[in-house]
Amino acid sequence: MTIELKSRFRGCLLAGAVGDALGASVEFMSRHEILSRFGSAGIREYAPAYGGLGRITDDTQMTLFTAEGLLRSHVRGCLRGVSSQRSVVSSAYERWLLTQGERTSMDTEQEWLDSGWLIKQPALHSRRAPGMTCLSALRQMRHYGDEARNDSKGCGGVMRVAPVGLFAHAMEASPEMSFALGVEVSALTHGHVTGQLTGGVLAVMIQQLVAGDSLTEALGVACRILEQQPRHEETLTALVLARSLGQSDTAPELAIEQLGLGWIAEEALAISVYCAMKADTFRDAIEMAVNHDGDSDSTGAITGNLLGALWGEAVIPERWREPLELGDVIREMADDLYGCSRWNLSTGGGGKDEEWVWEKYPGY
Repeated sequence: MTIELKSRFRGCLLAGAVGDALGASVEFMSRHEILSRFGSAGIREYAPAYGGLGRITDDTQMTLFTAEGLLRSHVRGCLRGVSSQRSVVSSAYERWLLTQGERTSMDTEQEWLDSGWLIKQPALHSRRAPGMTCLSALRQMRHYGDEARNDSKGCGGVMRVAPVGLFAHAMEASPEMSFALGVEVSALTHGHVTGQLTGGVLAVMIQQLVAGDSLTEALGVACRILEQQPRHEETLTALVLARSLGQSDTAPELAIEQLGLGWIAEEALAISVYCAMKADTFRDAIEMAVNHDGDSDSTGAITGNLLGALWGEAVIPERWREPLELGDVIREMADDLYGCSRWNLSTGGGGKDEEWVWEKYPGY
């Protein structure tokens, strides 16, 4: 069956949000607590979280702002002739920080913070257990594009990186360029090399999956680039173990125990890769990814990103898709990532798409 590329883009972001939302209500619960509350099969449907069903967390919020930053950097490059993706993405994260009721140390004009369409989505202005590392790193940011001044390898650097892979495919970037951008985006909040390299791996895997690679092929491409990076051993070891367990007869709950809790970057990525490779169906993979001790929403989100890019939007069960918070916004963002390379923009002016694109993704 041929899966349309647009469906893979939508699937990546929507399925990631679905995994995030399913894990939202059990993020801080042990597996024993999850099974005690939801039964022997664990959580299988949305449960109340943040005042409703299908509510997303900071994982999906930051994923959307990652996408916005990438698109605004593209617009700036087309219409101003120069742009820094890392800097413009960090500016987008400043707007996310504003939705959390906080500000950076910079004296940014309110007009800039309020610009574009994403910040105007009321549902995004809600705190959904944001990661302390992301908050503190962004509060301390002095200039756009600054790397984080910490030694954290928490999963908050990798859980938001999927749009990098989609953008890299749209721009026909090499896997090496995609990897480097994934690292740069993660480094805005996480200073440990493992917290950054995992972002590079996920970006490349997403790029390869939407291009039609299998999970095994996509992981192979990402690991070959990873092996060329300094201090890659920790990330590579986790991924090799995930691949090995995915090919073994080890019970999933025991395999995930071996891979960790998911609070740190290499564990979250390894658990997600394992679940995506091990399960036969999307539903099985997402349920596997959230019914464990540890960071259930992040592993659910990354697993969803991977399988949505692989199998497309149609793989998401309707009963998970229909109540998903901000589903229309997520779908629209995916469509913009898919179509951005064909926007009619020109440094000389006169492109037919310039007016609406600039209003939506201004690149001052």
